[in-house]
Amino acid sequence: MNEKEVKQVEEGAVAVMPKQDLSWIPNLLKKRVCTTFVEDSFSNGGRCQCGATRDSHPSVALGDYFSAAIVSHWDSTQHSSEQPTDAYGELEFAGAGKRHSYFLRLSSTTDPSVVFDIMRQHWKLGQPNLVVSVVGGEGKSKVKSWVREVLRQGLVKAAQSTGAWIITSGLKEGIGKCVGEAVRDHATAVSSVNLNKVVPIGVAPWGMVHNRVQLVDPEGSFPTKYFVQSTPRGTCSLDNNYKAFLLVDDGSEGRKGGEVGFRGRLEDYISRQRPAGSASIDIPVLNMLISGEVSMVEALELALKNSMPWLVLAGSGGLANLVSDIVENVQSDLMSTFGGAEEEEGSPKMVLRERITTKVKNHFPSEQDMDKLVDKVLSIYQNKDLISIYHAEGADDFDTVMLKVLVQASKHRVSVTTNPYVDELKLAVTWNRVDIAKSELFSGNIDWKYEDLEESMTDALENDKPQFVRLFIDNGLNIVNYLTYSRLEGLYDSISKTSQVGMLLQHFLEERINESNGQTCHVSLYEVSLLLENLLGEVCQPFYRYLLKVEAASTRRKALKKICKVLKEECPYRQVMCKHPWLCLFLWAVLQNRGEMAIFCWEMCGESVLTALGGCKILRELSKLETETDSKLSMKELATKFECMAHDVFSTCYQTKANYSYKLLIRKSNLWGGATCLKMAMAADTRYFFSHDGVQSLLSQIWWGDMERGTELWKLALTMIIPPLVYTNLIDFKKADNGEEVKSGMAPPPTATDCNYGETVFSFADIKHNSEGDHEDSNNIRRLTKGSAMNPQSGKCPFWVSRWKQFWYAPVTSFIGNVVMYFLFLFLYAYVLLVDFKPPPPEGPAVSEYVLYFWVFTFICEEIRETFIVDSKTFCQRLMLYFHDVWNKFDVLAISLFIAGLCCRMFSWSFNTGRGILCMDYMVFTLRLIHIFAIHRQLGPQIIILGKMIKDAFFFLFFLGVILSAYGVASQALLYQYDPSPDRVFRRVLYRPYLHIFGHIPVEEIDTGSYWDRDCTDNLTLINEGNEPCRDTSHNWLVVILLVIFLLVTNILLVNLLIATFSYTFSKVQECSDTYWKFQRYNLIVEYHFRPTLAPPFIILSHINLLIKRLLRKVPSTKHHRFALRLKGRDANKLVKWETFQKENFLALESKKRRGNDSERLKRMTAKVDNVDRRLRTLESDIEYCTSSLQWIMETLSQSSTVKSPKAHPTRKAFISACNEK
Repeated sequence: MNEKEVKQVEEGAVAVMPKQDLSWIPNLLKKRVCTTFVEDSFSNGGRCQCGATRDSHPSVALGDYFSAAIVSHWDSTQHSSEQPTDAYGELEFAGAGKRHSYFLRLSSTTDPSVVFDIMRQHWKLGQPNLVVSVVGGEGKSKVKSWVREVLRQGLVKAAQSTGAWIITSGLKEGIGKCVGEAVRDHATAVSSVNLNKVVPIGVAPWGMVHNRVQLVDPEGSFPTKYFVQSTPRGTCSLDNNYKAFLLVDDGSEGRKGGEVGFRGRLEDYISRQRPAGSASIDIPVLNMLISGEVSMVEALELALKNSMPWLVLAGSGGLANLVSDIVENVQSDLMSTFGGAEEEEGSPKMVLRERITTKVKNHFPSEQDMDKLVDKVLSIYQNKDLISIYHAEGADDFDTVMLKVLVQASKHRVSVTTNPYVDELKLAVTWNRVDIAKSELFSGNIDWKYEDLEESMTDALENDKPQFVRLFIDNGLNIVNYLTYSRLEGLYDSISKTSQVGMLLQHFLEERINESNGQTCHVSLYEVSLLLENLLGEVCQPFYRYLLKVEAASTRRKALKKICKVLKEECPYRQVMCKHPWLCLFLWAVLQNRGEMAIFCWEMCGESVLTALGGCKILRELSKLETETDSKLSMKELATKFECMAHDVFSTCYQTKANYSYKLLIRKSNLWGGATCLKMAMAADTRYFFSHDGVQSLLSQIWWGDMERGTELWKLALTMIIPPLVYTNLIDFKKADNGEEVKSGMAPPPTATDCNYGETVFSFADIKHNSEGDHEDSNNIRRLTKGSAMNPQSGKCPFWVSRWKQFWYAPVTSFIGNVVMYFLFLFLYAYVLLVDFKPPPPEGPAVSEYVLYFWVFTFICEEIRETFIVDSKTFCQRLMLYFHDVWNKFDVLAISLFIAGLCCRMFSWSFNTGRGILCMDYMVFTLRLIHIFAIHRQLGPQIIILGKMIKDAFFFLFFLGVILSAYGVASQALLYQYDPSPDRVFRRVLYRPYLHIFGHIPVEEIDTGSYWDRDCTDNLTLINEGNEPCRDTSHNWLVVILLVIFLLVTNILLVNLLIATFSYTFSKVQECSDTYWKFQRYNLIVEYHFRPTLAPPFIILSHINLLIKRLLRKVPSTKHHRFALRLKGRDANKLVKWETFQKENFLALESKKRRGNDSERLKRMTAKVDNVDRRLRTLESDIEYCTSSLQWIMETLSQSSTVKSPKAHPTRKAFISACNEK
């Protein structure tokens, strides 16, 4: 590895290194080797003070007699040198059966930044939200049982909830072993996702590791086997429960403390980094002291001088007891000193030293250098504000205590802020501990301002913490003031570039960067608008275009040029508050597939039914683009959830007030760019939503128009034949007072007659897109059509005109007319082909054939109307929408074949070809009847089943074709040695085996033992002239075996497989056939509602009328008012408020159901029991505190006022510590 590559590694470019090439590690990281033999006086010259024997030292270290003579104390930095490391890679613990651990031997003077980059980028350890460094409790001494419980139930649980690194010695002894066991026990009880949140890391001295020779390999170990054995005194094995090991080498062997300096520097470096996804705080580092020896005082003193917070476990023994004693009791002693007593005994400083000396002697009576130890303890006492004492019997949970300790330490490092609890809130958000935030920060005792919550709100949004977002909104954060368009762009810019949405946004951004000549750009609302437009299509107007001053109808190229010009200048819109903040956040959350966040934003957003359907549409479109299976499934599940929410909220609305719910379905939404619920539901393929009785009731009203629902079909047909009957009482029409029937409450569900009408045979991907009006005037306020729109008493038209329109403008009338005329068309077509098909001109065609030509011409005119009079922008978009429907493709095929057949039949040389094409075309026109039969409630689902079975049959035909061709070629080659006739070969290779399946087996031809009365020859000349070749009898037995196998496979295996597949398809579709039919019914009603009243061939009159009205007179269409209702002002606000109220009722009901679940009741009971237990423990400690205080008061008052009490004033925490020791 060259110097340039080493420099890249030092700068943090470790991630680019391939795992196979790790030769850069020895060049970058070093080990230490003793270079000066300093004799240990206790070893009789056989051992150096570094701990190694004389024989293990190199000759250079033993040859420097002069240096060794003048040195009395061995020092790592002076008497050892660095060499390339020879121990690194992966560690496999023999017999453990767990995943491999990482290990690295490094010098004690290594730069911690390089090691941290290797851990993060090469070892792939997650960025920590917290680092807990556990010290103390080393050696073979037994750890108290309650300390083990604190580590298991407190430390590891808190680490899992916060996503922490736990740093210990990593050795299989003392506290390191206890932490490893706690992590192991935790791993068996949680999922793999939560398991990865706890990362135990061991930082151990290299010279203390037992069997360290097994780890040495200059080329790296991937992995190396490590055997854990009983260790001799002075060494200890590594613990197999740790994720990574940093083996710090200071050149010594069997000596402790060589890793302390590097460990402190590493923790200090980590404390200056930022957690994953957070830019507001540094990674908090907490040191935890358990027990401990006198030698750890120096490390504790040094860490406190660096402002590192410490949590001391009181009652754990050793140094921890001393520190907790002086922190809790010494200050109370000074406060209890009366007036002139201090002047008699000396200065307060001397009094303090004396008291600390007394404490030190009580805890470490055998210490030799007492004065030096007291000086260090005094230094520790000066920084006691960074020390917190934890009592196992305390009222607070361990994670709450950790949070308070870190916040208390941060207050000493940071200047005074507007709110002293802001740092505590930031930590709670980083750890995602909303329970701590609720109990400690938002209990009502703190006055939170908008400025205090703003930064944490951004952190909660970017890192998908919806519970905190809800908490902030409930405690004073105004979302209107918070969410500006600039901040919204920042949220979109924070989306991961590797996600599907992130890649789409980057694609649109690259287009703008190329247009801007490579200028650096960030994601703007223009890219977001393009993304939403691609996902939502023509359902609604594009989002955010009005802010960017880009017209919605402008082309992509023009819009890109204009937006580049707008964004180069100052954009005033970025400082504007979002007009609909919750909808903006809802779209942002849905695009990232953040279910809980999206649901919360939906709860806060208006127009809940349409918003849920919009989220369903976006998610289903994204799932089509997603490549990862898990993400695709989660998107589909969330889309289904939104569909169910829309259905349930609408059900609540429908049960409350039916006429309002109808308006809800057809109201044009300003929030969603003019979209309606029906249009969005159709685009989102929400079959379940369409199956609701309220939706079907509205569709039935539109289907029957102003006629009474349930009118017999024979009355409609008779009236169409004898039009004057429309003015009689044969057909009942709705009257003005009948409109109150809807307003009175629940409308009746669809009747049996309504159920005879459906739609197409396929899913939404195959459903025809039709125009919703011919250049409609969307600014007019439309009224719900119940007869009042066409009521002769309210309109200006006379009765005979209005009644005529009421009958002929109803979709059911148009449908019946088209069905009847289409049957007449097929009858005429069949008559021409069978009876009246004349020769080419001048003898033909006949008059009936000319009528047929004109009829097909009216079909062409109607297809042109459907294609070009749609609500789309460009010609290409209109064609794409038209060909998106499978039945439109059928129409194009039928018309194309008819034109080709018509052209060919006009010439004598192609007359027969033309007639053949027209005959085939008749089949295509007849198959078009399937679309008409799909309207029936029973036939419609059966046709759907037929369509799906045809797809299943293609797989069957594939297997059949493979087996059929294999058998056909083999049997033909075995029966006939030579047959050059292509016709005979084709028939015998493919056609003959196909007939075998249906029982047609020519035994006399296949079995040479049977008589075959056909002339044949073996003469090659005659065979080449076309004569029948004779059969080959040598392999006839093999042909018979192949025939048996072929019939077994095809007739039994494949046919039964096909039957089983068809049965599964039938049962699957039959279960939800009613839902399928109701969903398809909508598009049928839309199609015949906007179709001209007259059927072909009379539809040409309607086309002429449309041309005159639209192009010459510029009269807008009035048919769209049944599917689009635009409300303004008071009516719109009233409907929105009513819908919001119904949504709140629905959410309250759902919340009540959740609270009634057994699991929720158990959670509440557990919380109550924990609260009672905590209060009892607090009460017990308070009683003991009061008792000891009363006893102290009595002893003090019993003495003279000039005499000090021999007993110090007791503190509450001191008694808790004493109880723990007992």
